[in-house]
Amino acid sequence: MTPERKQKLSRVLSSRQFDLTVVLENVFDPHNISAVMRTCDAVGIQDIFILNTRIPRHPKFGPRSSSGAAKWLTVHQFEDTEACFKAVRSRYSRVYTTHLADDAVSLYDMNLTESVALVFGNEHTGVSDEIRAIADGNFLIPQMGIISSLNISVACAVSLYEAFRQKNLAGHYNRSDLHGELKQQLLQEWSVKPRGCPF
Repeated sequence: MTPERKQKLSRVLSSRQFDLTVVLENVFDPHNISAVMRTCDAVGIQDIFILNTRIPRHPKFGPRSSSGAAKWLTVHQFEDTEACFKAVRSRYSRVYTTHLADDAVSLYDMNLTESVALVFGNEHTGVSDEIRAIADGNFLIPQMGIISSLNISVACAVSLYEAFRQKNLAGHYNRSDLHGELKQQLLQEWSVKPRGCPF
């Protein structure tokens, strides 16, 4: 591995936010998932959870994926809701769903500097009742138009960049001393140049 490549990988890993994640529930379109993954990588999220209880597992995003941003992320796929959220709860303190409910709060009133998992539902029905029942709350993205919803990848991008803004102001992207052992493990995995890698 060249010094330039190692320097870039180390810089990216130093900004990874291991206390923020995204859960995608039964998202049908792999292009939407790919777009979400690109945003996750862009804001420094390492882990993403994909729950498929109504559709087959997405083979494109397996553990050895070479697909776009997926090759730089740790992708956890589940077919069982209970198992998925047991894993999520073991690592993140709060779980919030995107849902237009009476108790929903604005995205911009949330504290996204805490340990958080943000859940986004599928393109047609949104987050299921089952998952809303076990979440800590609902949030919405304020909108002024006639259409009251955004494409899932757009909604995720808006939400994650608000998290990025809050965490950046709080200095979370300068905490390079955290998760040192995990970062070294990822650096070793990333050191094997994936096919199609531009550097």
